[in-house]
Amino acid sequence: MSVDITATDVNYAARAVKVSKIYGEGDAAVRALDSVTVGFPTGRFTAIMGPSGSGKSTLMHCLAGLDVVTSGNVFLGQTDLSVLDDKALTQLRRDQVGFIFQAFNLLPTLTALENITLPLDLAGKKPDKAWLDQVVDTVGLRPRLSHRPTELSGGQQQRVAVARALATRPQIVFADEPTGNLDSRAGAEILSFLEKSVDELGQTVVMVTHDPTAAGYADAAVFLADGHIVDEMEGPTAERVLDRLKTLEG
Repeated sequence: MSVDITATDVNYAARAVKVSKIYGEGDAAVRALDSVTVGFPTGRFTAIMGPSGSGKSTLMHCLAGLDVVTSGNVFLGQTDLSVLDDKALTQLRRDQVGFIFQAFNLLPTLTALENITLPLDLAGKKPDKAWLDQVVDTVGLRPRLSHRPTELSGGQQQRVAVARALATRPQIVFADEPTGNLDSRAGAEILSFLEKSVDELGQTVVMVTHDPTAAGYADAAVFLADGHIVDEMEGPTAERVLDRLKTLEG
């Protein structure tokens, strides 16, 4: 992890360059991000952390092309999102970005396998069978593929959501509080799967979380406060992250 996004020896999956995001106008304006520059290297698991209202979710939404920045530039790989029209941006998100949300967002009428391959089906593409098999086995879903969401536990449903995000072999996966609706055991399973997807499948994961334990699974953590990057941490542990968050919230 490094905020030196000009470094030539780092391959970034996503980066923000002097990004600001302002909601509202005049006296009611809220500056959610204030000239943020940060890069997320390929093949790494990075946690974005900070107090409520720090801008962490806004940063992820801007990086993922879900929200338009007020100023600055966001790059996915070498692509500047600001130069894309709506159609091109939609296609880029579909082809290069995976999403894992706190609400599992599974279709109840589809089986686990059908939910996993849905983005590919919508794009009119056939899944890469070898890759799909690897993803399914990595998240341990092989015995449950024919089951519908109502027949799965919360942890299993979130595993389906993780597999769906990975199935298209995206350039980057964004996870927004992916364990927020899970008990601690199921949450630990999901975080282990995300860790394995980076270590064993070569994926890049950027996760927004408020949970120091979740951040402990990441390779690095980035801390925001009041719309600014205020710290970075290599090899975060739950204890170190909790201590840093206390100083931000104090």
